[in-house]
Amino acid sequence: MQTIFVMVKCELGRSYEVADEAVELEQISEVHSISGQYDLMLKCYLDDGVDIGQFVVDHIQMLPGVKDTFTLIAFKAFA
Repeated sequence: MQTIFVMVKCELGRSYEVADEAVELEQISEVHSISGQYDLMLKCYLDDGVDIGQFVVDHIQMLPGVKDTFTLIAFKAFA
Protein backbone atom coordinates (compact mmCIF):
# COMPACT_ATOMS: atom_id res chain seq x y z
CA MET A 1 0.00 0.00 0.00
CA GLN A 2 1.30 3.46 -0.95
CA THR A 3 0.37 6.56 1.07
CA ILE A 4 0.38 9.97 -0.56
CA PHE A 5 -0.78 13.40 0.50
CA VAL A 6 -2.06 15.74 -2.19
CA MET A 7 -2.43 19.42 -1.49
CA VAL A 8 -5.04 21.05 -3.69
CA LYS A 9 -5.50 24.66 -4.73
CA CYS A 10 -9.11 25.30 -5.72
CA GLU A 11 -10.80 27.91 -7.85
CA LEU A 12 -12.14 30.75 -5.70
CA GLY A 13 -15.24 29.75 -3.77
CA ARG A 14 -15.12 26.07 -4.75
CA SER A 15 -13.17 24.45 -1.90
CA TYR A 16 -16.21 22.83 -0.29
CA GLU A 17 -17.44 21.54 -3.64
CA VAL A 18 -14.04 20.00 -4.39
CA ALA A 19 -13.87 18.48 -0.89
CA ASP A 20 -17.34 16.93 -1.29
CA GLU A 21 -16.31 15.33 -4.60
CA ALA A 22 -12.92 14.16 -3.28
CA VAL A 23 -14.34 12.26 -0.29
CA GLU A 24 -16.35 10.15 -2.73
CA LEU A 25 -13.18 8.67 -4.27
CA GLU A 26 -12.39 5.26 -2.81
CA GLN A 27 -8.64 5.90 -2.56
CA ILE A 28 -9.03 9.10 -0.52
CA SER A 29 -9.34 8.42 3.20
CA GLU A 30 -9.29 11.98 4.56
CA VAL A 31 -9.89 15.50 3.26
CA HIS A 32 -8.73 18.45 5.37
CA SER A 33 -9.27 22.16 4.87
CA ILE A 34 -5.90 23.88 5.38
CA SER A 35 -4.50 27.40 5.43
CA GLY A 36 -1.69 28.78 3.34
CA GLN A 37 -0.87 28.35 -0.31
CA TYR A 38 -3.27 25.41 -0.77
CA ASP A 39 -6.90 24.97 0.27
CA LEU A 40 -7.24 21.22 0.87
CA MET A 41 -5.02 18.30 1.84
CA LEU A 42 -6.06 14.81 0.76
CA LYS A 43 -4.70 11.63 2.34
CA CYS A 44 -4.74 8.82 -0.22
CA TYR A 45 -4.00 5.11 -0.03
CA LEU A 46 -3.07 3.50 -3.34
CA ASP A 47 -2.49 -0.16 -4.06
CA ASP A 48 1.12 -1.17 -4.70
CA GLY A 49 2.01 -0.75 -8.33
CA VAL A 50 -0.51 2.03 -8.99
CA ASP A 51 1.10 4.89 -10.90
CA ILE A 52 0.90 7.82 -8.46
CA GLY A 53 1.22 10.49 -11.13
CA GLN A 54 -1.47 8.92 -13.26
CA PHE A 55 -3.81 8.67 -10.26
CA VAL A 56 -3.33 12.35 -9.42
CA VAL A 57 -3.81 13.46 -13.03
CA ASP A 58 -6.79 11.20 -13.79
CA HIS A 59 -8.69 11.43 -10.50
CA ILE A 60 -7.72 14.49 -8.48
CA GLN A 61 -6.75 17.07 -11.10
CA MET A 62 -9.91 16.24 -13.06
CA LEU A 63 -12.24 17.12 -10.16
CA PRO A 64 -14.26 20.22 -11.09
CA GLY A 65 -12.81 23.29 -9.37
CA VAL A 66 -9.24 21.99 -8.92
CA LYS A 67 -6.71 24.60 -10.03
CA ASP A 68 -3.37 23.10 -8.90
CA THR A 69 -1.94 20.16 -6.93
CA PHE A 70 1.22 19.35 -4.98
CA THR A 71 1.90 15.68 -4.16
CA LEU A 72 3.93 14.31 -1.26
CA ILE A 73 4.85 10.62 -1.04
CA ALA A 74 4.95 9.16 2.48
CA PHE A 75 7.54 6.47 3.19
CA LYS A 76 6.85 5.41 6.78
CA ALA A 77 4.22 6.17 9.42
CA PHE A 78 5.40 6.49 13.02
CA ALA A 79 3.12 5.71 15.94
